[in-house]
Amino acid sequence: MSSVLFRGGKIITATGIFDGEVLTKDGVICEVSLGGKVSGEAEQVINLEGKYLSPGFIDIHTHGAGGADFMDRTAGSMEQACKMHLKHGTTSIVPTTLTSTKEDLLDFLRFFNTVELKRDAMPEILGLHLEGPYFAESQKGAQDPKYLRNPDPEEYMEALSCTDRIIRWSFAVELPGADEFLKALREHHIISSLAHSDADCSQVMRAYENGISALTHFYSCMTGVVRKNAYRVAGAIEAGYLLDDLYVEAIADGCHLPDHLLSLIYKIKGADRICLVTDSMRAAGLPDGEYLLGSLDGGQKCIVEDGVAKLPDRSAFAGSVATMDRLVRTFRKLTEAPLYEVVKMASLTPAKLLGIADRKGSIAIGKDADLLVFDENIQIETIMVRGTLIS
Repeated sequence: MSSVLFRGGKIITATGIFDGEVLTKDGVICEVSLGGKVSGEAEQVINLEGKYLSPGFIDIHTHGAGGADFMDRTAGSMEQACKMHLKHGTTSIVPTTLTSTKEDLLDFLRFFNTVELKRDAMPEILGLHLEGPYFAESQKGAQDPKYLRNPDPEEYMEALSCTDRIIRWSFAVELPGADEFLKALREHHIISSLAHSDADCSQVMRAYENGISALTHFYSCMTGVVRKNAYRVAGAIEAGYLLDDLYVEAIADGCHLPDHLLSLIYKIKGADRICLVTDSMRAAGLPDGEYLLGSLDGGQKCIVEDGVAKLPDRSAFAGSVATMDRLVRTFRKLTEAPLYEVVKMASLTPAKLLGIADRKGSIAIGKDADLLVFDENIQIETIMVRGTLIS
């Protein structure tokens, strides 16, 4: 594997942006010099010409892209979606499921066991995120209601025994059986997240004490302040703000979360607890039109217009069509967050949530050489995945 030297640009680190040089060799970052020159030599030198050198983006919640959905359960669809995301700066990815039948879920898990997680010219697949099927019907969003159900020990234990590649599971923490399910996830070292939930603040706090780490697509399909018997009761959103350690996902496409909410989330949670996620469906990277949300053989029809996917009756969003570069561009434009902190939300913070910050998420010696070169408008020009230049 060749060595590559990046020079003449602005290096985005976890603490700021600095002039400097970065040397990669054998797939890892082997030298970083901020304000000076590296001591080593390289077989290839890339002059950044004043552009930014950034850590690769990590998307921990995506259902597909480029016309493919991961639930299609084919190697071609997996590759098609991953390559579209790579084109937009995602160098590490966590494929995400939709609610489905038990049989379809187990079928997908068996298929996913055959997937090669590290391939040349592809984002590294970090593992699997299961979104559902244990959701509250009142907060279903675009999830198909006929597949929603309470946690079933026989079902989830069969899923957990079917694969060791599940790294995260999102569910409604207030459902009957959720406490036992959360205990099983904890025993299997799987990150647990709240999603599509009617839980109030107290219920979220209890779940946090028992192991949940994150709120999936913050604000979407979760409770805020409501009145019960004339009294105000705080919801999951307020719990997200009160619990400093709780991570929150932000779909920063400018549609799911408008500018004021993005600014509020950033002001209270900060870059160290916000994970930018696409929550993208198969239309990500493609023009407006009609698409299927979910698998080709069982998905729901949706429409893409005005930069977002919607159910046909326009009653709810149906995932997003965002890519990670768009999220970084939009968050930076709509808030006062500096670029290095926005990049952190797309790289180091999700790496910390997943427990892989020792090897991914920032430009530091010994970490994987997952790097991006982009301009002031976050237009990506060069992509490196584990030391291999893609473009």
